[in-house]
Amino acid sequence: MKNIFHIIIGLLLAAPAFLISSCADLDENPKGQLAKDNFFNSESDLDLALNGMYSILSQDMYANNGVGFDAVAGDDITTHPASNKQGIREVDTYDVSDNNTWVDELWRCRWRLIKSCNFIIDNAGGTKNASQEKIDETLGQAYYWRAYSYFYLVMDWGKLPLITEDAVSFDVPLSSVQDVFDLIVSDLQKAEQMVPVYYDKEPYFQNGVNVAVGQAAVKATLSYVYMCMAGWPLNLGVEYYKKAAEKAKEVIDGVDDGTYKYRLLDNYSDVYSYKYNHDNPELLLGIYYNRSVDAFQNSTLCDFLQDMAYGGWDDTHGEIKFWKDFPDGPRKEATYFPKIILMSEASEAKLRDWWEDPDPGSPRTVVAPCFMKTQEGAVRGTEFDYRNPAAINQEGEKTHQVIRLSEVYCWYAEAVGRSGSGDITEAVRVLNLVRNRADGAETNVYSTSMSHEELAEAAYNEHGWEIAGYYWGNIATRARDMFRMYRIKDHFEYRKQNPKIEVAPGVFRNEAVPVTGVWDDSKMYLKYPARDADINPNLK
Repeated sequence: MKNIFHIIIGLLLAAPAFLISSCADLDENPKGQLAKDNFFNSESDLDLALNGMYSILSQDMYANNGVGFDAVAGDDITTHPASNKQGIREVDTYDVSDNNTWVDELWRCRWRLIKSCNFIIDNAGGTKNASQEKIDETLGQAYYWRAYSYFYLVMDWGKLPLITEDAVSFDVPLSSVQDVFDLIVSDLQKAEQMVPVYYDKEPYFQNGVNVAVGQAAVKATLSYVYMCMAGWPLNLGVEYYKKAAEKAKEVIDGVDDGTYKYRLLDNYSDVYSYKYNHDNPELLLGIYYNRSVDAFQNSTLCDFLQDMAYGGWDDTHGEIKFWKDFPDGPRKEATYFPKIILMSEASEAKLRDWWEDPDPGSPRTVVAPCFMKTQEGAVRGTEFDYRNPAAINQEGEKTHQVIRLSEVYCWYAEAVGRSGSGDITEAVRVLNLVRNRADGAETNVYSTSMSHEELAEAAYNEHGWEIAGYYWGNIATRARDMFRMYRIKDHFEYRKQNPKIEVAPGVFRNEAVPVTGVWDDSKMYLKYPARDADINPNLK
């Protein structure tokens, strides 16, 4: 009965801190307050609280309306021109309304997690019969995911109400972007001191890897947060690029000396494979799913075009120019479908190039490259085979990857380049590790003769290619890279022109989704959801 009671309380705590009016009733209920005051009595209660927090995290990130379709603002991903994709399409065209239900859910999911983290932060410190080490470990994870959520929010909305206590308020004023980032950094610095270098027992250590936040993941996150603070809109510049390089270097040094047990996989095709789904040694932080316990995510059909044999939703697909500029090699082959099978030709499993449009009398609605990173085999536990037209189950269990080691290598090299100082030899070394794997050979295309600016741009591009098309919880999407570098505007203007690109000899294609209007910097952000602005007038 006690466990059931705790689970019920955990579900109640999942509600957003200030966005749902019924929260006030819950908070005012003396029984609810009594439960909160008496919740933390042992180390097992700390585990229960974290389990509830991670449950909220995984539930809110299982589908793309809650996990990050905002990535379509980048130049690597776009969406369908019609169908039921209006919510995504508004973001893709930089014309977001305040009644966008997809944006509303993205917003609410982040606040639900903040609410859960605040409960732990406010109350776990006084847990009876628990070691300080266990308390710190619990608090550290809560601080991390609160920082993650606020980072998500500030990059998408800018000014925010800062909710740092487990309480209900409907009139919290907006804090500046600087103040939000200050909280993010403070939370991450606390987490850095509290979470362990490495977990050594379940439930946070499984299949030989960390499945919860460890020290390396926090340091890596700090590195990327500093990169974002160095760029737009704060433009803190060189000092923060140096901070970013220092944090990334701490991770790299820890990997090199064996403190952190991470490594690059030898083949890029393994990075998003089912083979390494539960024990990817490159993954500093992931969100894990298991269909055996009804904990599934539904990314599997999102990147299939609607006319593809596998059965697709076409929520997202690749932008053509990015595909064209993407260097050939094993990384590109594992990122995009090498060939596709159209639904009308499933019975013969005819493999076509994505740009083919075989029936001029009934042209395809979307002709575009397709990403292949989230796919699983039709049979559970198998690798996806693009040559097999079998329909795919929407309920998948591919791990959502938040941070990978190759990203840290790219961030270090870029931060060294943009700061104009640091160990350029080491930056080139780790950047070549990323590119050599991408090429499938020791090409070492980068050299120490590069200027700092050339190094920075090379690392920026390599990171874009490393994570292209992947938006399921990743902390550093291509869109966020473009945001911090103030390059969204350039892409807006390019999309307005929408030139045709020669994708094969004599074959020209352009984007199916038109972009119109006049640029202003408000397009860098999403609009606050209308129904929450009705509750908190500061959001108007």
